[in-house]
Amino acid sequence: MSDATSTTTLSTTARRRVACYVLQETPDGRAFLVFDHVDVPDSGTQVHAGGMEPGESVEEAALREVAEETGLTGASVVRRLGVSDRPHPETGAPQHTTYVLMEYDGPAGSHVEPWTWKVEGAGEDGGMLFRCWFTPWPLDGVNLAGHQGEFLLHV
Repeated sequence: MSDATSTTTLSTTARRRVACYVLQETPDGRAFLVFDHVDVPDSGTQVHAGGMEPGESVEEAALREVAEETGLTGASVVRRLGVSDRPHPETGAPQHTTYVLMEYDGPAGSHVEPWTWKVEGAGEDGGMLFRCWFTPWPLDGVNLAGHQGEFLLHV
């Protein structure tokens, strides 16, 4: 797999992250997975993303993040879309985020209604509540927070 584009070069001290664009085929066309933080409503609508663990591949991290943050286990990685080296929006610390396109292979339209998922584990997201839903694709009226939409044109 090769990256479609890169915004900057990789910093050796950057935190490695993955961001997931998950699509699902539905009876009405394609749908795109997004979420809101239940306890942090001002954070805006986002895609599932997070830090990569040591030794973990981009693809492994993407599958883990989607499962941890949604409860969905029927996703698969299609391809890498690009790399962004934007600093963390709050701390300014360097981040290296690889965006991936994924497909959710669960029953078509099985997640028409939003659902709330509590992240398990002791990681930085542990205990957080995410309100997840599939919204019609292409996105219309959904603005992703924190520049997370920068690779949507590569889908």
